[in-house]
Amino acid sequence: MEIKTLSPFLSVTSQIQPADIAGIAALGYKAIINNRPDGESDDQPRSAELAEAAAGHKLAYCEIPVVAGQIDDANIYAFTEALEELRGPALAFCRTGTRSATLWALSSARRLDADAILKVTADAGYELQALRPRLDEIAEHGVAEHRRSKGQERPGHTFDVVIVGGGSAGLATAASLLRRRPGTDIAVIEPRDRHLYQPGFTLVGGGVFDRAKVSCATESVMPRDVHWIRKAAAGFEPDDNRVVLEDGSRICYRQLVVAPGIKLDWDAIPGLRESLGTNGVTSNYRLELTSYTWELVRNLRAGRAVFTQPPMPIKCAGAPQKAMYLSCDHWFKQGRLGSIDVDFYNAGGVLFGVDAYVPALMEYIEKYDANLHFSHTLVEIDGSARKAWFESTGEGKKTRSEVEFDMIHVCPPQTAPDFIRSSKLSDAQGWFDVAPDTLRHPRYENVFGLGDVTNTANAKTMAAARKQAPVVAENIVAALGGIEPRAIYDGYGSCPLTVERGKVILAEFGYGGKLMPSFPSWLNNGRRPTRFGWFLKVSLLPPVYYSLMLKGREWLSSPQFRQSDNPLESKGQESHLEAKH
Repeated sequence: MEIKTLSPFLSVTSQIQPADIAGIAALGYKAIINNRPDGESDDQPRSAELAEAAAGHKLAYCEIPVVAGQIDDANIYAFTEALEELRGPALAFCRTGTRSATLWALSSARRLDADAILKVTADAGYELQALRPRLDEIAEHGVAEHRRSKGQERPGHTFDVVIVGGGSAGLATAASLLRRRPGTDIAVIEPRDRHLYQPGFTLVGGGVFDRAKVSCATESVMPRDVHWIRKAAAGFEPDDNRVVLEDGSRICYRQLVVAPGIKLDWDAIPGLRESLGTNGVTSNYRLELTSYTWELVRNLRAGRAVFTQPPMPIKCAGAPQKAMYLSCDHWFKQGRLGSIDVDFYNAGGVLFGVDAYVPALMEYIEKYDANLHFSHTLVEIDGSARKAWFESTGEGKKTRSEVEFDMIHVCPPQTAPDFIRSSKLSDAQGWFDVAPDTLRHPRYENVFGLGDVTNTANAKTMAAARKQAPVVAENIVAALGGIEPRAIYDGYGSCPLTVERGKVILAEFGYGGKLMPSFPSWLNNGRRPTRFGWFLKVSLLPPVYYSLMLKGREWLSSPQFRQSDNPLESKGQESHLEAKH
């Protein structure tokens, strides 16, 4: 076995044997990618044997079997996704290593020059010059399909709208804008090649969804008529109507939408980052760890399970306890719950921020015999010792306590991204500053924001972004036409609380905790767990997300409008989308 390094994140080799796994782990590799189908030769070990050996040495294992000479786009996307999600460096193998090297070359063609790719593979002993036409085709296809990805190709150009962030909020806004105003010159700044359906992470961690169901190629959901700039935003120059990119280039706009999401601050808790994914430390807030969560839940038969929630605000505030409920439900149904101590450490003072839903949640706390610890904040963790430390506040003084665990699910502290916090567009706490109703910046009238990054007092959920996107789209269309924005956001957010497999408490509320149910009580009693809520969460919302929300089809999310004192203005306040039809 001769290992050839192609990048800091990937090496390739020929067929490996189960006995090789220990040596591979000793070399520092964290993951193995198998690119060879079972049964190609008699002396080939079965993939299941290799997977078992890899697990024994705590190595991630991924199968992407390809037939020699038949590598298609699906294989390339799967390989790219594996490299992004596995905790590298990774070692890929096939019979000789050629298929693995070929997959790396093809997956790199959109970001690396063909000459550079072919030199790297040649230096490693893989002569892949025959790939050049395909490498060039992939690179050219990227330019042809996404000419918008090259901000420098239009020097001095001013876009009608620039959207920072290609997550759910940014893409839904772009789609809603295009449905209202076809032909709008829109640029979306988004560096990631993979798009994630984050509401599904808890379900992966609970053994309901497979990871593949919550991840797709970004290009598959990017609206076709926008200019995709595949770089990261680094700052703003709002007085000059420009966004600064990571390479120092500038993008000019008439209207700006800021929706980069939220920063998960794993480094805010000493010991957390290096503990993740080992020794029972996990978090459903990272896709690559959701499978580990489910592995821990399946395998735990006795001991202590700890679940944590940091100070607010966080995205999907119900997610930390949803992980607890689904875990407890599994242990309950397996007859193990009596041997497991369950502890929920919450930095806040209440189980849920809207009182109406607490009684039903408390019934499940009692059913699962979970211990609640309010005003306790996780401040340090030592995975190898399986210990965590919490700081609690009571009677005017702080107390530090040590807790041992067999598994711990951590929700990390969360802040606005650094480039937002350091910008002119943030508030005193670092969040993106917007008016809570119009979502327009209070000092820069051609700047709007939505999603998790804003300082609005709503729950930070995908459901909130679904309601916010049409408001921002409507107000930008108005602003481009010289009309004062009048579409308003009412603070709607939704948190489907998965209290057991098969039942969900569908919490829907707006500003001030006002209950805002979307469905009649005979179909869904929002204060009680229902099977309809589970059906909505598991079966209905994913297609609603991909086929409606990201396409600008506003199911149960059409914007409301502020009434005007001027009857002529009021008469013209109908949605531009409705007016178009």
